[in-house]
Amino acid sequence: TLPIVLYNVPGRTGSDLLPPTIARLASLPNVIGIKEASGSVDRASEIVQLTSGLEFSVISGDDSLTLPTMSVGATGVISVASNIVPGAVAALTTAANSGRFAEARELHYNLLSLFRALFVETNPVPVKAAAQMLGLCAPEVRLPLTGLLPASQTYLLQALQACRFTADRVVTSQASSWSSNPDIEVAA
Repeated sequence: TLPIVLYNVPGRTGSDLLPPTIARLASLPNVIGIKEASGSVDRASEIVQLTSGLEFSVISGDDSLTLPTMSVGATGVISVASNIVPGAVAALTTAANSGRFAEARELHYNLLSLFRALFVETNPVPVKAAAQMLGLCAPEVRLPLTGLLPASQTYLLQALQACRFTADRVVTSQASSWSSNPDIEVAA
């Protein structure tokens, strides 16, 4: 049988797996973990506590809560940000899993504004736009999603320019085309 990772993203699915249900499912031999994206460190703590002693991993599903959930026993993250800063996200989780929380905290705070900007609108719209701003791909998304709004483009671009892991990778031609658009304010 294939291993199964549970997916708890109530904001996306409209359904919420409660900790007692997760604990019951965790006792099944092929259920190996959960992507926990309820947005609650309390919830992650309860799941870790209820599944202790089982071969079961709690994995953050919220980039901005990766370090807080790892501090209470989560083992990593299923990350949106890792699409554009994979090395930095890997370094954060490696540091936390190794008990180097001061290093993990520094990485967390270096990435926090970017984490927030990547959720300024519905995922995957901002990360696709960020990937374009970094010259990685086109920003197109499938319906019913639409492209990033101008104000959100500005916010995202500023976060990319401020982040030490992306600042030198922003494609200048993209930034200048946005700055010539009167609807978008780009920080110098």
